[in-house]
Amino acid sequence: MSVIIEAENLMKTYNDTIAVSHIRFSVKKGEIFGFLGPNGAGKTTTMRMIECVSPRTSGMLRVFGMDPEKNPAEIKQRIGVVPQETNLDPDFTCSGNLLTYARYFDIPPAEAEKRVGDLLAFVALTEKRDVSIDKLSGGMKRRLILARALINNPDLLILDEPTIGLDPQARHLIWERLRLLRAQGNTIVLTTHYLDEAARLCDRLVIMDHGTFLVEGTPADLVRDQVGSEIIEMDNTPEVIACLADLGVTYEILGDEVQVATDASRELAKTLLDRCKKSRVSTRPATLEDVFLKLTGRTLRE
Repeated sequence: MSVIIEAENLMKTYNDTIAVSHIRFSVKKGEIFGFLGPNGAGKTTTMRMIECVSPRTSGMLRVFGMDPEKNPAEIKQRIGVVPQETNLDPDFTCSGNLLTYARYFDIPPAEAEKRVGDLLAFVALTEKRDVSIDKLSGGMKRRLILARALINNPDLLILDEPTIGLDPQARHLIWERLRLLRAQGNTIVLTTHYLDEAARLCDRLVIMDHGTFLVEGTPADLVRDQVGSEIIEMDNTPEVIACLADLGVTYEILGDEVQVATDASRELAKTLLDRCKKSRVSTRPATLEDVFLKLTGRTLRE
């Protein structure tokens, strides 16, 4: 399987601030690769270096085997970008936005018209073809931005928070389209704050914080290796804490709740019910969110 993106010892600084610190990763053709992390972790900075927008400070970065600083035009011809912000042109309709963008890639008018029709159908906006941008819902705008990113038939699609602010129906429609693109052989790199989105879409992902990678792997492997298969939840009372301490069980206090990560929830839950009287004991599957919070902490980031 060929490598689409390769980075080694990649670093980006702004004056005295280190935004990305000596990271190493590769993205293979046909996979969805995710970058997760709190605000300020370095995700968007990494995306901007891949997009040939922000030059690296040091280290090696190759996209399609080319250096983004030496071959930006060649790389940009082969990538599509869905930015975090909604930056459609309000002076044009849906089709007008796509046709205008097609000119940047020197796509002949007849071919551009065909691609616009196909892409509007792909993102379920055919009926909105001649509607102005200010008449679209938030979900429609995000779908149109995805269509715009695909106008040049990119080999690599880069998405920064692709479903931010969308309702569940709109999110699921975009997920379906991204999975279809992957099935067609497209390579996708994304950042997201929605942990369920990363778990559903990503073949592999990294969790980063303060500009460095904390872990890398498949969503399932990260959950299993970092927190186990299940979480037991109990009320945070002095009696429960004393009971867990007496049993030698490792736990984490989260406000009015106590959580215990385990691979044997049935047996442990039965023991806790028997020994920790008068306490609620419930179990649930461990998730990527548990991994994220364990590694990056629970303090609010602005």
